[in-house]
Amino acid sequence: MKKSAKISTKIKVLGALLIVLMISGITTTIYLNQNNVKDALMINIAGKQRMLTQKMTKSIFYTYYSDTQDFSELNNAVDAFEKGLNILEFGDAHKGLYGVPTRDIASQLSHVRSLWKSFSQEIENFKLYSVANGSKNAQKLHGTVERIHEQNSVLLDEVDKLVGMYTTYSETKTHNIKIFQYLVAFVLMMLLVYALLQLKAIEAHVDEFMNYSKNLVHSIENNKLEPLQVTKESEEEIKEVSDMINRFIEKINSAMEFSNEALTQSQQASAKLEEITDEFDDILDDLKDKSLSMKFLNNSEDIVIESTENLIRSTKKLQKLKKDLIELTKSCQKS
Repeated sequence: MKKSAKISTKIKVLGALLIVLMISGITTTIYLNQNNVKDALMINIAGKQRMLTQKMTKSIFYTYYSDTQDFSELNNAVDAFEKGLNILEFGDAHKGLYGVPTRDIASQLSHVRSLWKSFSQEIENFKLYSVANGSKNAQKLHGTVERIHEQNSVLLDEVDKLVGMYTTYSETKTHNIKIFQYLVAFVLMMLLVYALLQLKAIEAHVDEFMNYSKNLVHSIENNKLEPLQVTKESEEEIKEVSDMINRFIEKINSAMEFSNEALTQSQQASAKLEEITDEFDDILDDLKDKSLSMKFLNNSEDIVIESTENLIRSTKKLQKLKKDLIELTKSCQKS
């Protein structure tokens, strides 16, 4: 037979589950917010790489057609692009950013780095040929600018793909975390419903116990108390209290039976003594003229009368004991 759980155990289990779910929900929300900030930073860095690609190409064209040798803007853009690429690949411990999150992004990032290696080499060639003189260097410079123009479009497209992959990754993760939050909320609602059902069941068992206790007043039949009865599904505490009350009721019933039996025997003995007294009265009438016999019989009559009085007092005491037991029983029932 399945053992019923205690009320305290049910309350502890429900409380623990509620605490765990609430902590999970709060932790998930905090984690979601932190990751949204980090993902936004990574997407911003990836988007900045796209902008730097265009900025480097624009600076090269401006330098080439204006016939200047100022590479400061170009160098700054190259350094920023290299730094951003390293952050995307290896992360940034100071900002709490981690490296590549997925294999697909890692593969795309490796492809972008390969393109960047070739593109940065062309930039170095551009700076070298720009400061050199001669027609041969001019031709090499022109060829370098054309290759930069061609590679810029390819690099820009691949960086766009990288930005899109980071954006998709962030949206997917956010979506999954929201699903988890909805699941936690659903489980929490189910747990609350279950808790209400359990509390209602406990209340029903307690009401059942209280009704049986109140009905004890009307359960006396032939001077006997009926024991309390509770359902098998009742909690352990209610069963334990019921068992204690039933043992107490059993003792009261046993005492009342013993009192009734003793009272009955006392009444029977008293009746027998009354019969003996009547017989002695008849004998005394026949022996009035015999003084010795009269004296003996008087003594015997005194002994019988004294015994009868003692039995009557005992009977009254037993009746009082029975009355006290009944009053005690009623007091227990009322309490």
